[in-house]
Amino acid sequence: MIIQKLAKEFHIKISQVENTVQLIDDCNTIPFIARYRKEMTGGLSDVTLRDLHERLLYLRNLEERKQEVIRLIEEQGKLTEELKEEIISADVLQRVEDLYRPYKQKKSTRATKAKERGLEPLAYILIAQEITEGSIEELAAVYVNEEKEVHTIEDAIFGALDIIAEQISDNPEFRDEIRTIYLNEAVIVSEAADSEEKTVYEMYYNYSEAVSKIPNHRILALNRGENEKKLKVKVQAPSEQILYKLNKNIITNPKSIFVTYLEKAIEDSYKRLIAPSMEREIRSLLFERAEKEAVKVFAKNTENLLMTPPVRNVKVMGVDPSYRTGCKITILDETGKLLDFTTIYPNPPQNDIEKSKTVTKELVNKYNIDVIAIGNGTASRETEKFIAETLKEVERKVYYTIVSEAGASVYSASKLATEEYPDLDVTTRGSLSIGRRLQDPLAELVKIDPKHIGVGQYQHDINQTMLNSALTNVVEDCVNRVGVDLNTASPSLLQYISGINSGIAKNIVKYREEKGKFTERKQLMKVSKLGEKAFEQCAGFLRIADGLNALDATAVHPESYSVAEQLMQLLGVDHESIRQGGNKKIEEKIIEFAQPEPITMGLPSSDKKMKSLQDMEEIKGAMHAGAKKITNEERIRQNLSLIAEKLNIGLPTLEDIVKELIKPGRDPREEMPEVIFRNDVLKLEDLKLGMELTGTVRNVVDFGAFVDIGIKNDGLVHISQISENYIKHPMQAVSVGDTVKVKIIDIDYERERVSLSMKNLNN
Repeated sequence: MIIQKLAKEFHIKISQVENTVQLIDDCNTIPFIARYRKEMTGGLSDVTLRDLHERLLYLRNLEERKQEVIRLIEEQGKLTEELKEEIISADVLQRVEDLYRPYKQKKSTRATKAKERGLEPLAYILIAQEITEGSIEELAAVYVNEEKEVHTIEDAIFGALDIIAEQISDNPEFRDEIRTIYLNEAVIVSEAADSEEKTVYEMYYNYSEAVSKIPNHRILALNRGENEKKLKVKVQAPSEQILYKLNKNIITNPKSIFVTYLEKAIEDSYKRLIAPSMEREIRSLLFERAEKEAVKVFAKNTENLLMTPPVRNVKVMGVDPSYRTGCKITILDETGKLLDFTTIYPNPPQNDIEKSKTVTKELVNKYNIDVIAIGNGTASRETEKFIAETLKEVERKVYYTIVSEAGASVYSASKLATEEYPDLDVTTRGSLSIGRRLQDPLAELVKIDPKHIGVGQYQHDINQTMLNSALTNVVEDCVNRVGVDLNTASPSLLQYISGINSGIAKNIVKYREEKGKFTERKQLMKVSKLGEKAFEQCAGFLRIADGLNALDATAVHPESYSVAEQLMQLLGVDHESIRQGGNKKIEEKIIEFAQPEPITMGLPSSDKKMKSLQDMEEIKGAMHAGAKKITNEERIRQNLSLIAEKLNIGLPTLEDIVKELIKPGRDPREEMPEVIFRNDVLKLEDLKLGMELTGTVRNVVDFGAFVDIGIKNDGLVHISQISENYIKHPMQAVSVGDTVKVKIIDIDYERERVSLSMKNLNN
């Protein structure tokens, strides 16, 4: 049942779901399944696989809860076949809980106390509505009992009404109908806790918006304001409409003498029990929705930041800006090795600009610096201005760029940083991290808890376990998508590789230090605690640049080496060409493979039907023209299918092997937008309305994108200014790290804010 449901929801074949579930249950990681089991999954992406896995867990938990609820109700002797069928057919957990609610053991309530006093039979008489003559007092008098603390007739009546109110509140059909009304017609309202106080929540001091329309970021803002005691938030529902529906459903005999009392019970049930419960539920549903979206946004932003292209083969000066304590400078060679470090004081209060310039120019010239990486934290723009002015006095061309330093301070003070650089102080480690983030963002950022990378919104207000899990998955997917060098990767990087935990990562480095560089992937089997399963999961993602087997430098999995060798032999490709960076002529060789026979079939004979040799040539030409309609891509696909059949291998795996032979160990980050380098700086005063600039997207949130255009604060492109076409979310058009063209549409000099537009520009 779960398999069929997943196939329908994800619009894929049942066999794809069955195979994927089996692979997951066999403890294969998502990156491994996505990359090396494409034949089994039908080529599902890592994103789809994770979504399917998450949904699988939900549906399995749902089934477990159904069975638990059935057992609990059955133990009470109250389970009917009809109720059991309703529970089994429930699609969501909320429906299961609604059905279980009347049978759930409750703490002491007004209704449970009334039942203990023997008033349940009276409640049943009232709800049956069969009596049309007499008085309720006469019926209630029978239930007056001093021993049971039913002292008066009113005690008996109101006790019975309490029981009825709780029954109404527990009715799953009523709750479902009221929930729908809340979701479609309720309004969320906020007001100031203190209207005189100036806070960042002033726009919400007298605010209301439909529950059905309120965007996620406003839900999170309201929650934060409420948690900080700055706002009072509530949900207002159409009470009269709800009471009308309840009365209509419950009061079936308008001639009954109990109508007035039932109306009181209905109103009490709604106002005292249902409304507060429903408000909590709706607020919770809204928050869960906003939370999931915030996690999704944070995860996508983190992915784009991690996949920022590395800036290779450059000598870098890393600068961690500051005021009082000075700017920490580190010098890194092309491999990220620390060559030198110092501190300069170009900013207030010292303002030692001339000496700082001298030191900076000396270092730039001494180490032939190519790029200066400046952190984007405190004093960033002042430091950027200083660097730009200093570079004008350097004869050789040197560029600078702004690098996000989010989490750098967390890393620099961490145990890991202390182990890596015990002789450096905290701030120098921060500068080192900034420089390395430019050279290889992924390798450096994995050293930091992903939630400290800081590309999202309200990350501290949402479920930290959910956030950590999502971000860990993102880091894992990115690291495995890129792959790592087995002989240079740090334990921080290795632990994100499929099948490798932190313990095995440390053991790999220990083996490397004791035995020397790895020369073959199969040596991994000698690493402590790295067994066959772990090897299967990790081997394809670990590269050996100059190993004994050229395929070890590629993403080809060792399980496919024999097929790869056969393919190489078939296409005339040797190991040396792979070592040299692949063979671009492989595509040509595949196109030539199994070339079609010369075109003779179907041509008319030279007898009566053929008038002249010229006619024959015309027909041949026409058929050849038709044959050319098959593109090279189609021909490659056709021939690869033939080769796959010949080698007895799946076509997706064969296609991946071919890509690796053409370009071994290709880096997917090369397809991402390149880093913007600058050699001059802008001030707010330099900007003019209508000015067009190129910038880097630093963060994407629900209401827009923040773009670094080279001034102190990032400019905001509101969602309404991102695209000419309607978009539901900024992520449909932009991502963190994108290079975009923007136009200035507003400048707020007082608050130092710049509004930007991407409309009618060729991005």
